Amino acid sequence: MELACTDEEEEFRARLREWLAAELPGLPPKPDPLDWPARRAYDCGWQRRLYDAGYGHVHWDASPTQRLIFLEETERAGAPYVGANFVGLLHAGPTIAAEGTPEQRDRWLEPVLRGDEVWCQGFSEPEAGSDLAALRTRAVRDGDAYVVTGQKIWTSHAEAADWCELLVRTDPDAPKHRGITWLAMPMDAPGITVRPLRTLAGSTEFAEMFLDEVRVPVGNRVGEENDGWRVTMVTLSFERGTAFVGEVVACRRVLGELARTARKNGTWDDPVLRRRLGRLGAEFQALWRLTQWNVSEAQASGGVPGTGGSVFKLRYSHARQELYDTAAAVLGPEALDLAREWNQDRLSSLSYTIAAGTSQIQQNIVAERILGLPKGR
Repeated sequence: MELACTDEEEEFRARLREWLAAELPGLPPKPDPLDWPARRAYDCGWQRRLYDAGYGHVHWDASPTQRLIFLEETERAGAPYVGANFVGLLHAGPTIAAEGTPEQRDRWLEPVLRGDEVWCQGFSEPEAGSDLAALRTRAVRDGDAYVVTGQKIWTSHAEAADWCELLVRTDPDAPKHRGITWLAMPMDAPGITVRPLRTLAGSTEFAEMFLDEVRVPVGNRVGEENDGWRVTMVTLSFERGTAFVGEVVACRRVLGELARTARKNGTWDDPVLRRRLGRLGAEFQALWRLTQWNVSEAQASGGVPGTGGSVFKLRYSHARQELYDTAAAVLGPEALDLAREWNQDRLSSLSYTIAAGTSQIQQNIVAERILGLPKGR
C-alpha cells in the first residue's frame, strides 16, 4: 500500500516542515533523564508549542494521513517525542474521548492537549503478571466516592503525573474479567505513595504505587461500574495499535544510521551482517505499511484501533530488539560504552516484548480473534 497524499496533505507537510525548521533551533537542551520535574517541563513545553501552532490535536483529530505525515516530519527534523505526555496523549486521552461523558471530555482532554496535565498508567499489579484481569486492588463505594486500596507496579510516569488511569476491582464476587472499573484518580489525593523503580537502562519512568484508602469521586469513573474490562480493551487498543507508531519512524532512522556506520567501519563487508540489515529494512518497511493500514482502519471504524494492533505490537517488539542486537554487531567494542544513546535504547528494547501485553498474550489474541483458532490449542 502506498501513502498517496492529496495536495492539501502535501500543503500540511510543507507548513509543518517550515514550522519545525523555525521552532527547533530555539528549544532548550534536553534535561537529565532522571530529573523528572525538568523532563516534565521540557515535554509539556513542547506539547504547548504544538498546541499553540495548531498541531496539538494531531494524535486524535487529524486525518490518518496527516497523522503519519506529522510523525514522519517530526522524526526527520529531530523534534522531541511525546515523552512524559505518552499516557495522556496516546491512550488515556483517546479512551476518554471514546468512552467518557461530555463533562469528562471537557474536563480532561484540553489540559492534555495543552501540555498542562500529565497522566500515568496504573494497570499492572504484583502477582498478576501478564494476566491483567487478575488485579486485586479494591474499590469500595462510599457515598459519592470509591475508596481504593491496593498496590500497582510498573506505573508509567507516576513521578510526574497529575492523573492516573486506574483499574480497580469493584465486585470481588464477579468473574475476573467482570467486576472491574476504570477510574481517573488524582495523583495528589491523600493515601498515595509513589516509589520509583530503576530499570536496567538506569531510567525511572516506572514506579510502584501504594494506595491506602484513596477516595476517588464516582464522577471520575469512565464507563459503567463493573464494565471496566471493556473500557480497558479500548485503552489497550490505542496502546498496541497506535501508541508505538512514532517509534517505528525512529527505528527506520536508526537503521539508516546503522547502515552508514557499517559502510564506514568496514563491517558492511560481512555478507551475513548485510543480510541482517537488509532483512531489517524489509521488516520495518512492512511494519510501516501495517501502521498505515491500522491507522486507516481505526479511522474508518470510529477511531478505535482493532486487533490488527496486536499483530503490529507482536512483530514490532521483536524487530526492535533485533535492530539493537544488530547495532551491537556493527559497533563492536564501542557497544560496551553504556554512555552511548544506542546502548540505552538497546537495554530499553528488552522490555518491549513485555510492555503493553507480553508477546504470548499478543499471540493468543492473533490466534483467537484474527485466525479464529480455538482457545487452549
